[in-house]
Amino acid sequence: MIRKKHFLIVMVCCLLSFLNEAQENHNATLQNIHSQQKQSLDGVWQIIIDPLENGYYNHRWMPRDDGFFSNKKMEKPSDLIEYDFDTDYQLTVPGDWNSQMEKLYYYEGTIWYKRSFDFVPETNKNTFLYFEAVNYEAIVYLNGEKLGEHIGGFTPFQFDVTGKLKEKDNFLIVKVDNKRKREAIPTINTDWWNYGGITRSVHLVSTPKEYIQDYAIGLSKDDAKYIEGWVKVANAKQEAIVNINIDALKVKVKAKINNGLAVFKTKANPELWEPKNPKLYPVNIVFDKHVVKDDIGFRTIKTNGSKILLNDKPIFLKGISIHEEAPFNSGRVTTKEECLVLLNWAKELGCNFIRLAHYPHSEIMVKEAEKMGFLIWSEIPVYWTVLFENPDTYANAENQLTEMISRDKNRAGIILWSVANETPESASRNEFLSKLTKKVRALDNTRLVTAALDTQKGKANQRVIEDGLAENVDVIGVNSYCGWYGGSPESCAGWEWASKYNKPMIMSEVGAGALQGLHGDENERWTEEYQDDVYKNNIEMMKNIEFLAGLSPWILIDFKSHRRHLRRIQNDFNRKGLISEKGIPKKAFYTLQKYYHEN
Repeated sequence: MIRKKHFLIVMVCCLLSFLNEAQENHNATLQNIHSQQKQSLDGVWQIIIDPLENGYYNHRWMPRDDGFFSNKKMEKPSDLIEYDFDTDYQLTVPGDWNSQMEKLYYYEGTIWYKRSFDFVPETNKNTFLYFEAVNYEAIVYLNGEKLGEHIGGFTPFQFDVTGKLKEKDNFLIVKVDNKRKREAIPTINTDWWNYGGITRSVHLVSTPKEYIQDYAIGLSKDDAKYIEGWVKVANAKQEAIVNINIDALKVKVKAKINNGLAVFKTKANPELWEPKNPKLYPVNIVFDKHVVKDDIGFRTIKTNGSKILLNDKPIFLKGISIHEEAPFNSGRVTTKEECLVLLNWAKELGCNFIRLAHYPHSEIMVKEAEKMGFLIWSEIPVYWTVLFENPDTYANAENQLTEMISRDKNRAGIILWSVANETPESASRNEFLSKLTKKVRALDNTRLVTAALDTQKGKANQRVIEDGLAENVDVIGVNSYCGWYGGSPESCAGWEWASKYNKPMIMSEVGAGALQGLHGDENERWTEEYQDDVYKNNIEMMKNIEFLAGLSPWILIDFKSHRRHLRRIQNDFNRKGLISEKGIPKKAFYTLQKYYHEN
């Protein structure tokens, strides 16, 4: 009887813990899209470049009833129709428009995309139209009918199109607008290229009428001898059964559905995921005719004073920051192969940690990094000086945060959710970001919260971390550019750091610019020798920071940026990469590599 009561108490606690997270994610997209039955809509799409938005507004700036989304065709010689997708330009999806067409290199505005396709619907099946990402605002139409809108350039969204598709000649039209706006997330001013377009894959996903919509499975935060989680099933009957099977652990759970949610907790003894042994277990989730498969790792992450503990053991994060910038050709990363090039460079550098800046990277990137044993920092683009007083701006940021966590909550490699980068101190900023940190913990209390702060103030060679935001995060990130934006390289080694908070610190950015192949004296800017000297002196500085738990220098490879105008040196590239955009390492690469291999 006592055992039975204990079991009930455990299950109630488990239910309360996970119910909150599941309800926070009630509008989540389908989980683990790559395990679903789907039809790809990738490939060549027809486009119309529309800087004046004639396809959406009439000459009185009122929305049109017969805009480009209607895809009209001439039916008789007297018809006046001033557009035709089928005779206009083309772009490849997934991909950005800036790197695909020279005339669109700097373009910011509206482009209409059209894709024609056939589809054979199956009886008793739902169909969802799923976008992995569109930058930045998307309005989606199917066969002339508006499905809906989405804001945010790096997270997935979907529409239920069950019963809306024909067997032949469907046309999907997407109005994509990447204009920067002051009230947006990110705001107008950034230091990366504003790649516009349908930048990630598009799918038609089929599910049974009663289907597995979402799930979260992981090691119990309170007791590592247990695996716990929840599965959300849409349209399920009360007390129907979901099966969660992890054959390698001899785990076979039958969980009852209560109001669409099946919560479970079961004893297990998994081999724990960690960088040197990134163990992933095949997990099958089965509800009636719907089967979703995932590979899930089990680990714990917490802090103790200034230490980060992975599986209850201190770990030092040897990292690098990465933009979602394609190696060799520039443009947005679109393939698994491009992800692997970047990750293998990070592995060669000696990293066990990557900071995916400054926005959620693709699901493929996250999964491949996890397989390779990288600990991951994932963040949303609350970047620089956003409108912290604007409620709509906050709602946008919170939505992007929710969509990021919802997509990647089952990835053991992710240990840090970041809510901001280099935001100026103010009361409104602290309130804005404090709300975001609370939201993170409501969505996922099994990981750590961080933010990258600006270089902290101090006198001479002393720096003190006293930003009020540090009170709200678990791990403090600090971006410091001693030797580049302030101080000489040789002065950096003598910098001394202190903190008002007994928390781990990650030097989330540190570095300098260099044009690969440009050599000279170590005091000559833009040379590989100058960049290398900055790294050598900053490494000496960091060796003396007692509360330093890791670093992620800026950055793996040179990347496109509208801010970088210096001809013959920058040429629209931020040159702080340790590797050139053509894949050639600079001297500082080997300096950091040596430090990582010795520590």
